[in-house]
Amino acid sequence: MTVRHDDLSVDWLGYATLRIEGDDSVVYVDPGRYGVLTGEWEPHAEGIRHPPARDYEAKDGDVVCVTHVHHYDPDGIRRVASDDATVVLFEGINVHDSDRDLDRPADLDYDVVTVSMEDELLAGDVPIWTVPAYNDPEGPNVNADGTPVHPKGIGCGFLVDVDGTRVFWPGDSDVIPGHEELDVSLFVPTISKSFTMDRHDAADLAEAMDPDLVLPIHYNTFEALESDSAAFVDDVASRGVPVVLDER
Repeated sequence: MTVRHDDLSVDWLGYATLRIEGDDSVVYVDPGRYGVLTGEWEPHAEGIRHPPARDYEAKDGDVVCVTHVHHYDPDGIRRVASDDATVVLFEGINVHDSDRDLDRPADLDYDVVTVSMEDELLAGDVPIWTVPAYNDPEGPNVNADGTPVHPKGIGCGFLVDVDGTRVFWPGDSDVIPGHEELDVSLFVPTISKSFTMDRHDAADLAEAMDPDLVLPIHYNTFEALESDSAAFVDDVASRGVPVVLDER
């Protein structure tokens, strides 16, 4: 199902992959991984609500944004990016921090731009702002040794303006100071039970942020990301905030 919002067409393609199409630009965030774009993804249990896998190779993206190394997938980028795309990568992406065999960002055959945690730029015709993305060391998303799964400095979130409509993907992050102050029309939070803000935190932030529409992504791709999206919808709607699902 394609979600229509203002003049945009928005699709959750699985995991953290989001496609945003306006009249003049197509933007992707965090494309690929776990077989969601190769047709290999399978649900880990019956009744999982999630976009089905597909062999997706549109190559129509004018801008491709990647928040951090966990979501860096060169094959996914190549499947969505047009030949003249601008690829916007968080500056801290280091392939040596992954146990996957990854091409270096320098080996991508695109115009690659790196960004910090708090940056702004114009990629093609698309204004982009970055915000920090991390787990609170005192929160639930920490490793056995007490260190955050996503320490501050590992990545960023993206606020993109497509045809005058601002879309915010916080990346793999807890709710952190400054989120609720953002001017956002379409809020696209993660609602997984692990590693990031959960559905309860995301609903609280949606109420505080008061966007025009909320579309959750980054859940149910595998067991650790399980979430009750229907309960999230009920929670957000009860607070007077419009919300929609894209699970097909």
